[in-house]
Amino acid sequence: MSDMRETEGGLSGAGRRFAIVASRFNARVVEALVTGAVDCLRRHGVEPAAIHLVRVPGAWEIPQAAEELAVAGQAGRIDGLIALGVVIRGETPHFDYICSACSGGLARVAERHRLPVGFGVLTCDTAEQAEARAGGKAGNKGWEAAQAALEMADLFARLRS
Repeated sequence: MSDMRETEGGLSGAGRRFAIVASRFNARVVEALVTGAVDCLRRHGVEPAAIHLVRVPGAWEIPQAAEELAVAGQAGRIDGLIALGVVIRGETPHFDYICSACSGGLARVAERHRLPVGFGVLTCDTAEQAEARAGGKAGNKGWEAAQAALEMADLFARLRS
């Protein structure tokens, strides 16, 4: 195993640019996710001017905005995306459709554009579960999504060099 070559990404954001796509639906919880993501990026060296926050109505629209940003990313404007939103289960199958479309759409953006996409869209049964994952007992999934995007942006750069 000592002869094996291994590559993994680091967490340095210096010189990198990121876009955050955040839904306005469930705004209070999403704002906590945004705060966590921005804090993560800043603590890892990303300059404030290198962070572009894009607001969309809800989780359904997140992949649409991510696609537009990814097209811009092909021109070298961004090194990674962070998707943030909250979908809370209701009494109809609407939850399942929105969650599936959002996650699948973001996966397609990442694959099609070869661009890191940090997934911070909470899919919870209750508002309490969402709050716990947006800075409560379960940590801040916005921070975690930003950290994943940072690591993957660095990994992509290493793999492409």
